[in-house]
Amino acid sequence: MYIYRHAEDAIKKLESMFGAVLVSGPRQVGKTTMLKQIAKHATYVTLDDPLMLVSAVEQSATFFKDNPPPVFIDEILYAPNLFPYIKMHIDQAGKKGQFYMSGSQQFAVMKNVSESLAGRLGLLTLLGLSMREKQEINFTESFIPTEGYFNKRKRFCKELSYDEVWENIHRGSMPELFINRDYDWQMYYGAYVKTYIERDVRELTQVADEVKFLQFMTVAAGNTGQLLNLASIARDVGISQPTAERWMSILVSSNIVYLLRPYANNIAKRTVKTPKLYFLDTGLCAYLTRWNTPQVLKNGAMAGAFFESFVISEIIKSYYNKGILEPPLYFYRDKNMNEIDLLIEENGSLHPVEIKKHADPQKKDIAAFALLDKIPSIVRGEGGVICMYDRLVSLTDRERVIPVNYL
Repeated sequence: MYIYRHAEDAIKKLESMFGAVLVSGPRQVGKTTMLKQIAKHATYVTLDDPLMLVSAVEQSATFFKDNPPPVFIDEILYAPNLFPYIKMHIDQAGKKGQFYMSGSQQFAVMKNVSESLAGRLGLLTLLGLSMREKQEINFTESFIPTEGYFNKRKRFCKELSYDEVWENIHRGSMPELFINRDYDWQMYYGAYVKTYIERDVRELTQVADEVKFLQFMTVAAGNTGQLLNLASIARDVGISQPTAERWMSILVSSNIVYLLRPYANNIAKRTVKTPKLYFLDTGLCAYLTRWNTPQVLKNGAMAGAFFESFVISEIIKSYYNKGILEPPLYFYRDKNMNEIDLLIEENGSLHPVEIKKHADPQKKDIAAFALLDKIPSIVRGEGGVICMYDRLVSLTDRERVIPVNYL
């Protein structure tokens, strides 16, 4: 069963613009499946195959004589020495769409890519399935809380009940778990974490203490939706702060974690400088923090943090799937503890968004939005409260109650 991925259109655009395309993202989110669907004309080579890997590493100069372009190289990060030869082929042939590549990690390849393939490579980040993809909704616009967006989005809306939202938050966004409803959730994520740590973390970053790294992931998962406090996480795990910083960069570079930056300009000096931490797959986060059913999760102490992480992740996917590598997303928090969960920057305006798991939004939920009006040079755009209410309704002339199925 193939699920249509919204990133396909962006990949097709990239392959018409560049000689090579690289799709990065976490393990098992469907990178290989999607690229095989798009690049049916290309020879498929996986560097997970030990013989192919030996050939790529030890006979780089002749590798593409045996595997001429167009070629799809899966797990290219295991043989970054191929990049100079890819550059030579692209420059000699002068053709677009000759190399398709995937990698579970960004940090292992980006340095080599930037040195070897600058201007020749189109990049895309793929995460797990979005709710739109799960619901088979063919709407691919990036989320922005404006009247224009909602007018287009409402034509594609499908019902999403309260229980379905929590089932999706708990089950996570991995395609295999969505397609195979009988798969055991706990066993799947247990194997996933083991593979991630053994293959990507140990082999590519030389993390020696795997038990400590798993503890680090677990403590980080318990902090989803919170301001990043590396000193506190380091203390809880029993590691140094420099080690915590290095390990956090691994989680970020492998798209397990997203750090939402605080909005700051030269005038808004009273804002905090610390990012907020979000796990991008809420199923993995629930597994690590031992919330074993949707029922206990939705009634638990972390329900608000999980709902917020889910919403942020869905919005990030809407940008990544359009080929936008750096979504214009921020949050606002000042030294007086006033906070706006999300700011989306577009065309010189900031669109404020609050995220609430309840279903009875009120004007007090958007009171902090007025703070933006006090900062010179900031233009406040339309905004709203994303929540469990079932209808899109106006709170003010430019703020709305936004049901979660409008993401």
